[in-house]
Amino acid sequence: MSTPAAAEHAIIKTSYGDMTIAFWPDVAPKTVENFKKLASEKFYDGTAFHRIIKGFMIQGGCPNTRKGETGMPGTGGPGHKVKAEFNTKSHVRGVISMARSAHPDSAGSQFFICHGEAKFLDGQYTAFGELVKGDDVLERIATMPTSSGGGGEKSTPIERVEVESIRIVPAK
Repeated sequence: MSTPAAAEHAIIKTSYGDMTIAFWPDVAPKTVENFKKLASEKFYDGTAFHRIIKGFMIQGGCPNTRKGETGMPGTGGPGHKVKAEFNTKSHVRGVISMARSAHPDSAGSQFFICHGEAKFLDGQYTAFGELVKGDDVLERIATMPTSSGGGGEKSTPIERVEVESIRIVPAK
């Protein structure tokens, strides 16, 4: 028998250290289930945080960020979408939420972790967990030098921040 979702964490192992996420299955059950499924399939392994905005968030989960991929970072997904589960959780530092396009139900695999308060996203993006360990890693990643990407926004990390793996483990 598997461990209940509420008693599981995600360990995001990056080239800058590890971050531990506690899930909120009570407010975003399908999103938590999707993230855990992709992690267990090793979907996130070898991807990178491709969008970093100090004081706002770090974004990852795009398969186009794997070494050797040719697609534009930030445009890839798992081949399916997850219906939005907007909730009352506020987008504050350490909250993990699903990235999406303009359509509310367009999230697939990309996620972001808030580096600062982003309450203007509340009720528009699916928050599904929070950082419980590794705030120092979030800080290191979020404050690294960035340059302008294709869209002119200065959010492309100069140095690759690899997501080596995301593993689902029992909460301690």
